[in-house]
Amino acid sequence: MITTEIPIVFDGHNDVLLKLYQAGGVSAAESFLSGRDGAIDCLSAKAGGFGGGFFAVYVPSPQDLEFKFDQMTQAAYDLPLPDPIDWQDAFPVVMAQAAILFDLEKRGALTICRSVADIRAALAQGRMAAIFHIEGAEGIDADLNALELLYRAGLRSLGPVWSRPTIFGHGVPFRFPSTADTGPGLTEHGINLVKRCNELGIMIDLSHLNEAGFWDVARLSSAPLVATHSNAHAICPHSRNLTDKQLAAIRESDGMVGLNFAVAFLRDDGRMISDVPLTQLLRHLDHLIDHLGEDRVGLGSDYDGAVVPSDLTTCGGLPKLRQAMAGHGYGEALITKLCHENWLRVLEKTWGG
Repeated sequence: MITTEIPIVFDGHNDVLLKLYQAGGVSAAESFLSGRDGAIDCLSAKAGGFGGGFFAVYVPSPQDLEFKFDQMTQAAYDLPLPDPIDWQDAFPVVMAQAAILFDLEKRGALTICRSVADIRAALAQGRMAAIFHIEGAEGIDADLNALELLYRAGLRSLGPVWSRPTIFGHGVPFRFPSTADTGPGLTEHGINLVKRCNELGIMIDLSHLNEAGFWDVARLSSAPLVATHSNAHAICPHSRNLTDKQLAAIRESDGMVGLNFAVAFLRDDGRMISDVPLTQLLRHLDHLIDHLGEDRVGLGSDYDGAVVPSDLTTCGGLPKLRQAMAGHGYGEALITKLCHENWLRVLEKTWGG
C-alpha cells in the first residue's frame, strides 16, 4: 500500500511494462512487488508517494541503444528513425505487455482504472492506479478491430505514434536542435483512428507526434489536447518539445501537458546527461504554467524509459521534487494540482466520468 505524505503523484507516462517484458514477461512481474533494478516498483512507490499513472505498452525496435545514448550526449544530433513495424509483428508484443499489466492487477500490485472514479477509489485505498496506455499504435490494424478489443480490455489512452512512422501518422526524430515540423501529418487511417478514439472516449496522446500531425488532431478531435510527457521548446529546442503556439492550442482546448523528466528534453543544450538540477524542471514548469494555466500542467516522468535527473532516478525520489516546488514558491493547492488533480480533471473531461 502507498502510505506517504500527500499530495501523491499520478504520473503521465512510464515504461515499466516494457522493462518487465524484456526481463522475462509475466514471470518477471514478482520483482515489481518485491523490488527491482528500475525506476518504479511497489517499494519505491511507497517511499516516494507514487500513486500510479499511465502504464505504457510499447513495441521496441531493434536498435543499438549504446549508439543512441552516445549520440544524444553530443552538442547536436539527428538519429535515424527505426523502420516501421508491421501490425502482425507488433500485436503479439502488445498482448504480452498487456498480460503483464493484468498479472500485476491479479497480484494486488495495482488496479487498472477505466474511469476517474476508479482512480480516486484506488488512491483512497492506497492501491496503485494504472491506466492502460499504448505508446505507438503499431499493434492496431487499419480496420481498428484491435482497437475495439483493446478498449474492452481496458485501454483508455493511446499515442498514434512513437517516433517511428505507423500507418496512422509520423513521429518526430530524436533531433537537436530542431522543431517538430519534420514531415507529413495524419494518414487517412490516422484520421479514422482519432475519430474512433473520440467516440470511445480513449484519450489521444500527442507526445512523439510531429507538428503536422499535432495540428491534424487539433482540427479533428473533439477532446482536450493532451501531451502526456513533453516539455517547453522555448527552453529546450528539441524536436520532442512543444512550441508556445502548440501550448496555446492545448490551453484553448482545455487540455494538459505532463512534464517529461528525460534530461535531453529538459536541458538547454539537449544533451542526455543526468546532472540536471531540479531547478531546471521548475523552469519548464514555470513556462508551462505561464502558457497553459495552473489547471493544465502535471508530471509525465517517462520513468523506466529515459535517462532522468540524478535526484529522481526512481519514484522514491519524488519527495525531493515536491520539496523543490514548495521551496520555489508553489503553494499547497498548486502542488496538489501538479501532482495529480490536473490529470484527474482532464481525464474526467475526456472520459466523461
